[in-house]
Amino acid sequence: MPLRPALPLAILVAAFAPVTAPAASAQCVGGAGRAAGSSAFDTARLAREIPALMDSAGVPGLSIALIEGGRVSWVRGFGVRDTKSRLAVGERTVFEAASLSKPVFAYAVLKLVDEGKLDLDRPLADYWRYPDVSHDPRSRAITARMVLSHTTGFPNWRPRDGALTTLFEPGARFRYSGEGFVYLQKVVEHLTGEPMSAFVERTVFRPLGMSRSSFSWEARFDDDLAAGHAEDGTPRPKQRPSEGITAASLQTTARDFARFLLALSDGEGLRPATAKDMLDSQSSVADGVAWGLGVGLQKTERGVDFWQWGHNDGYRGYMLVGAETGTGFVVFMNGDSGMLLLEPLLALLSPGHQPAARWLDYERLDARRVRLALERTFLEEGSAVGIARYRALRAAGPTEAFVEDMLNNLGYALLRQGKKLEAIEVFKLNVEAYPEAYNTYDSLGEAYMENGQKDLAIANYEKSVALNPDNANGIEMLKKLREK
Repeated sequence: MPLRPALPLAILVAAFAPVTAPAASAQCVGGAGRAAGSSAFDTARLAREIPALMDSAGVPGLSIALIEGGRVSWVRGFGVRDTKSRLAVGERTVFEAASLSKPVFAYAVLKLVDEGKLDLDRPLADYWRYPDVSHDPRSRAITARMVLSHTTGFPNWRPRDGALTTLFEPGARFRYSGEGFVYLQKVVEHLTGEPMSAFVERTVFRPLGMSRSSFSWEARFDDDLAAGHAEDGTPRPKQRPSEGITAASLQTTARDFARFLLALSDGEGLRPATAKDMLDSQSSVADGVAWGLGVGLQKTERGVDFWQWGHNDGYRGYMLVGAETGTGFVVFMNGDSGMLLLEPLLALLSPGHQPAARWLDYERLDARRVRLALERTFLEEGSAVGIARYRALRAAGPTEAFVEDMLNNLGYALLRQGKKLEAIEVFKLNVEAYPEAYNTYDSLGEAYMENGQKDLAIANYEKSVALNPDNANGIEMLKKLREK
């Protein structure tokens, strides 16, 4: 299955050369080593280097806000709201926050907990029966704590045209899930007797002065909207949700969201024990990465940071705050290629080890250049030359450019252009390079399926599911293939 979207050949950079990340600044989120009274960030450097980074990644617009010393210390917009009007991004420009919606809803839920209206460890089914999971006995054990720490056992989203079912015993382990947040939203709406959007407006936005934020679309945002863009710079149609979705529909500005981060950092509006619980590890994710209640946590040499990323069609976002220092940032981007900027932005804003970014494993700028060079070769000179060039480039390095999703993205780029045989060869290269990765077989299975090679498709999906029994996509595809 696709891991990350691929950039089209149209924006291939002419020169194939390694990318050098910006030199690490002495200032960082943790604030270590800075002089007393000085800023944790080199804003002059940010203003100078961000536009060049955006150009290199094809990101039309970006908005960033920094927090330190208990205040929003710097807000700046870069680029354009959309590539047709060319209107500039400003402080009031509204972006889709995508999954940065989740910490906001979690904070509101914890206010309900403090009021005694919701018990984190009582099954949600005791409050309200969710029809979508009535067929699944295991779902009756799901609690609000499990939702906020992503241990419900649900997939992120149910398979298309498929039922929502727990993939393992709730509470057993981490699995990121937007579906869990939707379930909790419905319980909260039942308990409060109001739509989630109104509930969060009353409990979060109004108290924190977030006047440019809403979980549902408001016409007043139309005059200053950051339109989402595909990776070729084409504006995407704007979704205007009439009803909020806790997992992904927040519309906001960088300044407004920074106000929320200040409240979260200070524990404002929550009992001290509840605020502490939110930023304590509830579930283990990966080396150096855990999840609290509604926020990710990473442990580095600087201490503990809380963080979250956002990924909607046309929009990307990232937040990171030092739990002990209260220093951090939020950045919103209106382009599908936005996460190409994650690594260089972190080098500027929070240099050092980044377990969360490593776990996310988004495509790097140097991996993009390798992928696009290979795409051109496969398209213009065929599979044999493409395979030879891949092996030569891999031998030359850099090693970081040859991660699993580089070939995965390349294979899907070829598949979308009708180059099924070439895509199969690329996915086979990925299986060769990553024989223990379940998704390489899943992708190869899809390419065989698209090419009408049913037996080979089934064999590869079976291998994928054997490596990862929780692979909902592989399970669904095997069911469909066997029914044919």
